[in-house]
Amino acid sequence: MKNQVITENSKTCAKWLALLAACAVVPQLKAQTATTTNAVPKWDVSAGAGLTATAGNSDTVMATINGRADKKWNVHELHFGIDGTYGEQDSKTSNESLGGFAQYNYLFTERFYGYVRLDALHDAIADVEYRFTLGPGVGYYLIKEAQTTFNVEGGPGVVFEKQGHDEHNYFTLRLAEKFEHKFNDRVKIWESVEFLPQIDNWDNFIVNAEVGVESGLSKSWALRFVLQDTYDNQPAPGRKENDFKVIAGIQWKLIH
Repeated sequence: MKNQVITENSKTCAKWLALLAACAVVPQLKAQTATTTNAVPKWDVSAGAGLTATAGNSDTVMATINGRADKKWNVHELHFGIDGTYGEQDSKTSNESLGGFAQYNYLFTERFYGYVRLDALHDAIADVEYRFTLGPGVGYYLIKEAQTTFNVEGGPGVVFEKQGHDEHNYFTLRLAEKFEHKFNDRVKIWESVEFLPQIDNWDNFIVNAEVGVESGLSKSWALRFVLQDTYDNQPAPGRKENDFKVIAGIQWKLIH
């Protein structure tokens, strides 16, 4: 009888211990699930640099830098970018430019969104001391897949610039598209085109275009090759309409 009582007590204790263990474990599992579901969105950050130099019949040097930071969470998207170029040929400056942009997107649906964008540019060779373009707009993802995206954007804007010795302020219309495809985790290609005409003078317009490819060397490093073209239909006096750049360099990535 005594052994039977001990056995029953042992079973009862085991049941209570199992119940207490379940009560302790279940909240932890729920907390872990909530943490995973509500994980803090990460920044996708990259920075790169390139250098080209020659010596002999022609002494040239050109250095480039670029940086990009993107973040997406819920219905919000943030995008930042910067590009700089400096070059000399036979001890004379042949390239000197610095530009950047910041854009915020708010998704109304899975594909349709509104945005606000700011662009800034300094280009000494094109005789553009500064050019700021600010404006809202709307965009739509024609393709929005894990490996491929293709979106179009459009909206009004205002330009503040000093080109040559003259300062100009005018309203513009921004029409743009961008395509990007990732073949795998290391190789991707992209292209973009942007058209910016002055609303009350369509002979004054700017076209920015870019084509690029990036191939990963490792998880954090990649080779990058980019073609950039800027066409200004009404450049500063004594300057050409078209500026074309070929940029090759190494890229460093950080996801944080």
